[in-house]
Amino acid sequence: MKKPLLLFFFSLSLIFNVNYKLHSQVKSNTGSIINSAHLDSLYEEINVDNKTISQIPSPRRVGIIHIYSEYPDYKWVGDSDEGIAAVDDAARAAVFYLKYYKMYGSRESLIKAKKLLEFILYMQSKNGFFYNFIFDDYSINRVHKNSINEPNWWSWRAMWALSEGYKYFVNIDKGFSEDIYNSLEKVIKELKKLINVERETKTINGKKVITWLPQKYASDQASIIILALLNYYNFSKDGTILEYINYLSNGILTSQKGDSTSFPYYAIMSWKNLWHGYGNLQSYSLLKASSVLERKDLLQAAVSEIKYFYKYLMNQNYLSSFSIKKKNGKFIQTDTKKFSQIAYDIRVMVYASIEAYNITKDSAYAIKAGKIASWFFGNNIAKAQMYFPLSGICYDGINSQNIINKNSGAESTIEALLALLAIEQNQIAVNTLNRVVVRKGNKF
Repeated sequence: MKKPLLLFFFSLSLIFNVNYKLHSQVKSNTGSIINSAHLDSLYEEINVDNKTISQIPSPRRVGIIHIYSEYPDYKWVGDSDEGIAAVDDAARAAVFYLKYYKMYGSRESLIKAKKLLEFILYMQSKNGFFYNFIFDDYSINRVHKNSINEPNWWSWRAMWALSEGYKYFVNIDKGFSEDIYNSLEKVIKELKKLINVERETKTINGKKVITWLPQKYASDQASIIILALLNYYNFSKDGTILEYINYLSNGILTSQKGDSTSFPYYAIMSWKNLWHGYGNLQSYSLLKASSVLERKDLLQAAVSEIKYFYKYLMNQNYLSSFSIKKKNGKFIQTDTKKFSQIAYDIRVMVYASIEAYNITKDSAYAIKAGKIASWFFGNNIAKAQMYFPLSGICYDGINSQNIINKNSGAESTIEALLALLAIEQNQIAVNTLNRVVVRKGNKF
C-alpha cells in the first residue's frame, strides 16, 4: 500500500466531521487505511471462572467485543434481552485480528485474537454447539432465541474463527491449539449428524429447493460451514470432510437461479425463495472449495454470480433483500427492499470478487472489488461516507436515501475492516478504489 492512498483518505476523513474521541491515529507506518481504534475501544477483557478448558486455568481472563456503540459518544451499549457481547462478533473480530497480525505483524492483534478465541471456547456447550450472548454480569444467556446452543449462525462463525485460529496457534502455542482442535472435533462430530446426504428437494412457490442444508434451506449458513470445514480438512486430513463439503456445495449450486440475461442473473438464494445481502458468502466459499475439490463447476457458478448478479446489484445502487417467484416460466422479483444497506452486505461481495481474481487472475474481478468497496467512501445511494480511517468508525447502515444510522456497533466495524483489509492486499483493487473515490469526491 502506498502512502498517497493513506494521505488521501486521511484528508478525506477530515472533511467529514465525526464526533468521536480518537483512540489512536491511522497507522501511518504501514501506509494503511485500516484503523482498528474503534474496534479496540469495543474490546474488553473479563474474568470468567465457572468452566474449565484443559490448558486454561480457572478463573481466567477472556476477550469480548461489545455489541453496540451509539452516536455521538460511541460508548458501550448493551441490550436487556441479548446482553453485552456475542460469539458472533468475537468470531469475526478474532478473524480480523489474525489477518491483521499476518499482514502487519501486530503482536497486540495476536493477543486480542487469542483472548477472543478463549471466549468462544468458553461459550461452547456440552452438545458441541455454542451459546451466543453474555449478560453484563458475564453470565451466559441461555434463553434468547439468538443465543441458544444450537446449529445456527453463531455456532458456524465460532467454527470458522476457531479453524482460522488453529492455523496460527499450532506453531506458537501448542496447548492452546489442542484446545481449539478438541473444540472443533466436538462440534464437527455433531455437524456430521445434521447434514442430510439423501439430497432431497422440495417445491416451494413453483421452484425446486433443496432440503439438506442447515435448517434445510440455508445456503448462506452453509457457506460459513464450508469455510470452517476447508480449514479443518487442511490440518486434520479427515477425508470424510471432503464429502460434506461436496454435499454443502451441491446444495448451494441448486440455490443459484437465472442466467446472464434472465433475472436473477445467477444470484444464489439465501433461504428458499429469498435473497438477502448480509452473509451471502456462497460464491466466496464455492471459490475456496473449487480448488480443494478440483471442481470447475463451483468456480463457474461463483464467477457467474460475481460477473452478472453483482453488476445488477451495483446498477441498482445495491439492495437489501428480495424474493423470487416463477411467472410464465421465468423468475420475477417480489418483496424488494432497498434498505437498510450495511457493511456486511458489502464485505461478502468484496471477498468473493478478490478471491475470483486470486484464482483466475482476471483483473476485472479485482476492479469490481475496488468499485464495491467505494461504497464505504460515499459511492452509495446516500452519497454518504460510511467508514472513517481517522477513527476506524463504520456507520451501522444506510436506512434510506437521506437517513444514515450513525451508530457504530461491532458488526459494522468489523465487516468494514475485513473488507478493506482484503482490498489492501490487492493493488488493482486499491488503485480502483482510489480512482473511484477521487472521481466521486466532489459529490460527497
